[in-house]
Amino acid sequence: MRSRQRMFAAVMRLLLKCLRLGRRRRFKLLRQAEQLWHYGHLCLRSLLYNSFTNGDVVLDSLFEPVYWLVDHVTRWFGVVFVALVIGLTSSIVAIVYICLLPLILQTYTPAWICWHLAYGHWNLIMIVFHYYMAITTSPGHPPQAKDDLTGVSICRKCIAPKPARTHHCSICNRCVLKMDHHCPWLNNCVGHYNHRYFFSFCLFMTLGCIYCSISGWEMFRDAYAAIERMKLLEKERLQVAANQTYYQTPPPTFTFRQRAFHKSVVYLWVLCSSVALALGALTLWHAALITRGETSIERHINKKERQRLQKKGKVFRNPYSYGGWDNWKVFLGVDVPRHWLTRVLLPSPHLPHGTGLSWDLPTCVTKQRTPLLAI
Repeated sequence: MRSRQRMFAAVMRLLLKCLRLGRRRRFKLLRQAEQLWHYGHLCLRSLLYNSFTNGDVVLDSLFEPVYWLVDHVTRWFGVVFVALVIGLTSSIVAIVYICLLPLILQTYTPAWICWHLAYGHWNLIMIVFHYYMAITTSPGHPPQAKDDLTGVSICRKCIAPKPARTHHCSICNRCVLKMDHHCPWLNNCVGHYNHRYFFSFCLFMTLGCIYCSISGWEMFRDAYAAIERMKLLEKERLQVAANQTYYQTPPPTFTFRQRAFHKSVVYLWVLCSSVALALGALTLWHAALITRGETSIERHINKKERQRLQKKGKVFRNPYSYGGWDNWKVFLGVDVPRHWLTRVLLPSPHLPHGTGLSWDLPTCVTKQRTPLLAI
């Protein structure tokens, strides 16, 4: 009996020792985990600490994977977007020539026929010319040798000279002179040497879509009503065919050519109206930027700079803005009055003012600009 009590007491003492040892180890592990957490937190804060960090920097860091994905998708699908633009534009031109032009020649007066032929072909030539030039013209890149430039910074990504108004394109992986943005529909950057081509393409494409939408409104209404009538007659024909016995399928109410004609007119009007709204808004946006002498990137930079100087009681002045009218003359390359015809209303491959490396006062500017950023 005593031996059993001794054995039971020994077992209980062993269990108590194990429990104490396990509790000590558990507390020790918790203390080690807490120390590792504080140490990792301190290391992370010491590595990421920056006195200039704000909400915008944090948001950009969070969206960095999204930017990477967009950059790579845009880089590889640029050719697809260009082919899509060419295909859609070609389909509209084919519908106009095959379906609408014969109808215009049969029903319109000679004066209206001359107007449509002249304006339509002029608009088409301007669209094709500026789109081709926007795709094939290089936006401009700074030279790699720093000896050729003075007063420039160094790009952090390509470690190369970075003149004023130059920005790095993550899709092209190069610095671009006076960069506005990378356009996937051009598969090219919009910069110093092709900015005018890009804006002119947007403008004339918008005008062409508006022209097609207004000119084809009556045809669209008739074609839409005809399609609805086709659906109704087709439904009635199927109901009659279900109640009667035919050895052959009844002939269609409308021919294939009639169906194709009406659907093509509806397709033309819907596509042109949609593009006119979307591209028209983009064109107005860029027109406002050109009026202020800014690019899309510079708008965000100038906005932050304006807010920063406003807190100090100063006023921001854009050093690259010469006034609304002069900004347009510099952008379009209008030096003399006849250039409004030869360089704006007609296809012209003339180069923009300046080299994109320095920004001297153009000869077409009538007044001096404010040389200071803030006063």
